[in-house]
Amino acid sequence: MQNPSLVLQIQTLPDNPGVYQYYDKEGKILYVGKAKNLKKRVSSYFNKIHDTAKTNVLVKKIVTIKHIVVPTETDALLLENNLIKTLQPRYNVLLRDDKSYPWLCIKKEPFSRIFSTRRMVKDGSEYFGPYTSFKTVHTILDLIKELYPLRTCNYDLSKSNINSGKFKVCLEYHIGNCKGPCEGLESLEDYQKQVDAIREILKGNFKESMKDFKRLMTQYAQDLRFEEAQKIKEKIEVLENYQSRSTIVNPKITNIDVFSIVSDESAAYVNFLQISHGSIIRSHTLEIKKKLDESDEELLELAIIELRERFQLLSKEIIVPFEINLGENIKTTVPQLGDKKQILDLSIRNAKFYRIEQLKQLQIVDPDRHTNRIMAQMQKDLRLPTEPRHIECFDNSNIQGTNPVAACVVFKDGKASKKDYRHFNVKTVEGPDDFASMTEIVYRRYKRLLDEKEPLPQLIIIDGGKGQLSAALKSIDELGLRGKIAIIGIAKRLEELFYPGDSIPLYLDKKSETLKVIQQLRNEAHRFGITFHRDKRSKAALNSSVESIPGIGEKTMLTLIQHFKSVKRLKLASEKEISDVIGVSKAKKIVDFYKTN
Repeated sequence: MQNPSLVLQIQTLPDNPGVYQYYDKEGKILYVGKAKNLKKRVSSYFNKIHDTAKTNVLVKKIVTIKHIVVPTETDALLLENNLIKTLQPRYNVLLRDDKSYPWLCIKKEPFSRIFSTRRMVKDGSEYFGPYTSFKTVHTILDLIKELYPLRTCNYDLSKSNINSGKFKVCLEYHIGNCKGPCEGLESLEDYQKQVDAIREILKGNFKESMKDFKRLMTQYAQDLRFEEAQKIKEKIEVLENYQSRSTIVNPKITNIDVFSIVSDESAAYVNFLQISHGSIIRSHTLEIKKKLDESDEELLELAIIELRERFQLLSKEIIVPFEINLGENIKTTVPQLGDKKQILDLSIRNAKFYRIEQLKQLQIVDPDRHTNRIMAQMQKDLRLPTEPRHIECFDNSNIQGTNPVAACVVFKDGKASKKDYRHFNVKTVEGPDDFASMTEIVYRRYKRLLDEKEPLPQLIIIDGGKGQLSAALKSIDELGLRGKIAIIGIAKRLEELFYPGDSIPLYLDKKSETLKVIQQLRNEAHRFGITFHRDKRSKAALNSSVESIPGIGEKTMLTLIQHFKSVKRLKLASEKEISDVIGVSKAKKIVDFYKTN
């Protein structure tokens, strides 16, 4: 595979289920496929020679790869079917016919029939599905039949026809599969109750029906009809596993366009899904560079106008994540729950994935540009005189006042530079005094850097609010570094940043990359400090609880304590038990020591 643009597109594909589309250099669609893992599936086309000449020709023609991310593999299967029917790609032979997946229909008529069909007729009947496997459809129909005796005939059971005695009961009635509504032996009300219960099952809400199944199963078992009870049990299990409905296709939602937006400091990404007759037939994501600080509302309005024009969209209703004004002719819906909300979430998810892929591609092609962008952004957000290429963050750890230690972590060009991390034991402070500890640590760190003529950071971050910041400033002033290094305090509530001499904190946008880098720094300082503190405390605890035994080193003692869990148990252990852990000669020394003491 020679094309570097293709290599890049494949490298940044997500490991999620979805549908991929291949386009040639003229932008014509070549192929649509589905995948459980988009990255693995698409890569497999390019890393081998294929058995069929057709596939090898297809691979040579591919220039662009587009994809749509969906929640499950079933959704990917249905979406693939819709797109192939709509786009008619040249290399998809199998699904280009008019075959479609089966639905279950509750017919709109007195004493409704329930059956599977591949054709949707708009006569007010209800359709559930589509189902990707006929096995599921048959299982559900068998189960319904087992539970609810419904009619299978196609007579017109109007009130007048029943009263005039036009129909006679058939064999289904005599063998107990139907209760004979055609002769008026079952009321419409009773029949409809069963249809309502079935409707709930098809929606995936089968709590009530579950009780009926279990009752029936128990009844069969009591009557010693174990085979029939087992059959019902198996069907209950299948029903529990069956996925009630798909986001990708929903007959209730007809012609609608869905728009969503995801934005960061420099750009916004608008995803659009076109839905026709309840099926997603197109997905497209647009990137808009921000010139000024435009709001998401303004950008989404512009994008919708452009996309509707570009794709000649004529739908009268659109789904959006927040209220926007597009004139009186277009109805905008902001769904809170239900099917429309699911489709909006799917659109948002695709916009997010697109943004991540663009950033990944940028990092691969030009890593410096990505770093430069973040550094420039941090300088602007934090109001710094220079870019913070070298940042140091301090954190104190003293749990219950014991073993006070501190950690200093270093980030260079926005990434952790672990070789520059430092641990500090607090030397001059007695007891738990966080402020005094911070003063000591900051002084020691920068005194040393100055003495050794090492480069100083452009930014110091102190984990703590105003008090900690003031404590650190004492040392900065003492070393004459005020004004040479920017210093900020970060309060426990992460969005609050304190500056020297300013009592009002600065709040960063929760979505900003600057805040993400600061969060990373703080979490890293915390992790690094806590680990050191724990190690120190464990050693101190071991030293205080273990008397020094001649000829037994600290390492051996640690092994024993880990094995016996406490010194008390070690004292009570027999020589044989100890020698199993550390050998005969050392075990003898320990036993003799405890005997004489």
